Amino acid sequence: MRTLHTFILATLVALQMPLPAGAQPATPAPTPQEMIDALKTPPGGTPGATRQLRIQRVDPPAAGVAAPAPTPAPARSDSQRPSLSLMIQFDFDSAQVSPQSQQALGNLAQALKSGELANSRFALEGHTDRKGTASYNLRLSQARADAVRTFLAQQGVDAQRLVAVGKGFSDPARPDQPMAAENRRVRVVNLN
Repeated sequence: MRTLHTFILATLVALQMPLPAGAQPATPAPTPQEMIDALKTPPGGTPGATRQLRIQRVDPPAAGVAAPAPTPAPARSDSQRPSLSLMIQFDFDSAQVSPQSQQALGNLAQALKSGELANSRFALEGHTDRKGTASYNLRLSQARADAVRTFLAQQGVDAQRLVAVGKGFSDPARPDQPMAAENRRVRVVNLN
């Protein structure tokens, strides 16, 4: 039945006919190289962020006095880190990755195993829409982030490089439309 439903949606999209209410058109998965480009840290900083160097004069300490500890640079916020949001589909009320999303996750696994990203760690953030309670959605988003981590590990990505985090509906992609499909996503964030 699911295959027939997918075929019907693909046919409607190909014929440019209106989709049934609530149906989402199939979009091609980003290529591994597109994912690499979105997730890699460019030389000298992060996208949208300005790299700041702190220069301070340090006089040698007086005899018997310990030198002051260097001031650490401020940590980057998640919004400053290279990231990629993927519309990973799951069955309703389930953390089982749907077959339609396996191509996108396969491409993500290839990207994460590439030489350009091999030394990076990543957060896999699960997000939901606002349907249901906050505690339920937090558990569901964590289970979905864990499922993506498991899938990537099965594809040969070192699981120690991946941190699964459930965000529930706390950080919607479309705050103006809390039930929008775009809110149900997995965000991949480069932690380096």
